[in-house]
Amino acid sequence: MPDDQVKNRHPAHDPFPAFGGEIGRVGRSADLAAIEGLPTEYEAGGPADTENRGYIGLTVSDRRLAAFFAILAVGLVIVVLRIAQVQIVNNDYYRQQAEGNRSRVVWIPSERGIIYDRNGTPLVQNVPNFTLVLRPAELPSGAERGELISRLAAIIGGAPEEIEQKISATGTAAESVVIGERLNHDQAVLLIIEGAKSGAVSLEVGTRRDYLATKDIRSLSHVIGFEGRPTEEELRSETEHYLVSDLVGKTGLEKYYETTLRGRYGKRVMEIDALGRAKKVISEETGAAGQNLVLSIDLNIQKKAESLLKEQLRALGKTRGSLIVLEPNTGEVLAMVSEPDFDNNLFAQGISSEDFRRLAEDRDNPMFPRAVAAALPSGSVFKMVVASAALEEGLITANTTILSTGGIRVDKWFFPDWKAGGHGKTNVTKALAESVNTFFYAIGGGWEKITGLGIERIIDYAKKFGLGDRLGVDLAGEGSGFLPSKQWKEETKGERWYVGDTYHLAIGQGDILVTPLQIASMTAVFANGGKLVRPHLVNALTSSDGSRAVREPQTIDARVASAETIDIVRRGMRQAVTSGSASSLAELPVAVAAKTGTAQWSNSRPPHAWFTAFAPYNDPKLVVTVVIEDGGEGSQTAAPVARRFLSWYFGPRESQP
Repeated sequence: MPDDQVKNRHPAHDPFPAFGGEIGRVGRSADLAAIEGLPTEYEAGGPADTENRGYIGLTVSDRRLAAFFAILAVGLVIVVLRIAQVQIVNNDYYRQQAEGNRSRVVWIPSERGIIYDRNGTPLVQNVPNFTLVLRPAELPSGAERGELISRLAAIIGGAPEEIEQKISATGTAAESVVIGERLNHDQAVLLIIEGAKSGAVSLEVGTRRDYLATKDIRSLSHVIGFEGRPTEEELRSETEHYLVSDLVGKTGLEKYYETTLRGRYGKRVMEIDALGRAKKVISEETGAAGQNLVLSIDLNIQKKAESLLKEQLRALGKTRGSLIVLEPNTGEVLAMVSEPDFDNNLFAQGISSEDFRRLAEDRDNPMFPRAVAAALPSGSVFKMVVASAALEEGLITANTTILSTGGIRVDKWFFPDWKAGGHGKTNVTKALAESVNTFFYAIGGGWEKITGLGIERIIDYAKKFGLGDRLGVDLAGEGSGFLPSKQWKEETKGERWYVGDTYHLAIGQGDILVTPLQIASMTAVFANGGKLVRPHLVNALTSSDGSRAVREPQTIDARVASAETIDIVRRGMRQAVTSGSASSLAELPVAVAAKTGTAQWSNSRPPHAWFTAFAPYNDPKLVVTVVIEDGGEGSQTAAPVARRFLSWYFGPRESQP
């Protein structure tokens, strides 16, 4: 349209002059072209539709529109489900997270229980222990972080690089990291000041052990044990809330009674500011101190037992051995000595790498609790079990005799007695007193008119006497020993079981393995009249309120063998002292019953020396079991230790320490 025509049009008759006077309609293609970015139907090459020509619009198919609304609906469903998950399913989690943004839980360690001997003498004490802990997530960044770590390093006497390495080793995702341990009072004061400035710094105030008794009686280190930092598994425990700064029992009674000694931690919820600094206490729950242990151990008896065993080992040029003193009627362990020993204060004070390497590389393994864990061939002390089995099964009586002429020959194999020419006519009491191999070959594997017990029945009775499995003593690290079987030999060695294997087992040789504690408990069966009692080291638990819970003795088997069988074996053990292999104890002030043992285990090393006894004979109060590894003859090297101990114990009180 010419310009003069546009000017002459009256606005009253053309409300939308640029669009030809009608809403949504244009009269000419030139007017359409005036709309920027909107192609006409002619420009697009569309069909000339007289009905729709000249309309502005966007055509969307029904299919695309349906797809759009479907996608929109799915999106809405996802949003609703996610909201439901956050608000309903994970409500507790996110509530706690939100709570954590303004509060912090502080666990308050309880006082660890003390350990006493049976007479009330404290064996340990708790001393203050300050530990520096960092929260990596709350550390500042950049130069401020470096300055903070440098200040902390200067306080604890370390290098900033060492702190960074500890953080890196644990990971920045860790809740907290131990940076400094066993800090003194002055360091603690400076760290409290740093903690007031930064929520990343925390001074944990707890206690560590000072092992009083082991400074003089180091053999108690195996019994009491020691503490150490919790493992990753312990930190993830669902039953106990362990802190990275905690010290938890790692060995001995400290480990076995960890929960009892630890008590229950208190809990304090603190309000914190944006910098992680505590502002006020929101709530607090009190904890409970750990319970104290009153042991069956007698400090004087332990000291004497250790002294006598060490003295004998030095005299023999040996290093490994065990001595156990047991109350036969209750199972109370009065002394438990494992040699060589170590000082558990090394761990309590923070063991150096040099000291730890020395202990770890020692071939005699001084940290190994030999008295409860050493698996050794039993030698002739096992003959008491075989004699009991034969009597119980009716294979022999007290009057059954066998002629010992020096051994038994089976085909081309010869099984000798230890005494050349044999022991002559032998019954069961003489066989025990003089440790006559021929007698036990016969009743174990059979010979001439005696059928023999056989491997299965020997093993069954060994189990009844507490061998081949843990006795359940309340001490970490107990061993189970080992009892062989036909199936085991076939599967392990690829050989069938021969009668010679039964002969060896019948005299305590071959593949049988026992622990010193098992032999002491087995001996107690004959001392107390026939019951197997569980050995234990804790007599009572006491609390800070003065209450006392006595732990009653536990009987594993009230009747291991009949009273008649027990009496016959006891007579054989008594005869061993009056005229047999243990005659060196005949002059003691009390009547003693005993059994010696010499256990072959190597073609190039001396046998292990065993000796086990109880006294007094008519009213037993003590069982004493001694083993000297590589010690030779039990009657020559182990028996003297027991003799000296019993002489001291039953002698004049002035001779006691």
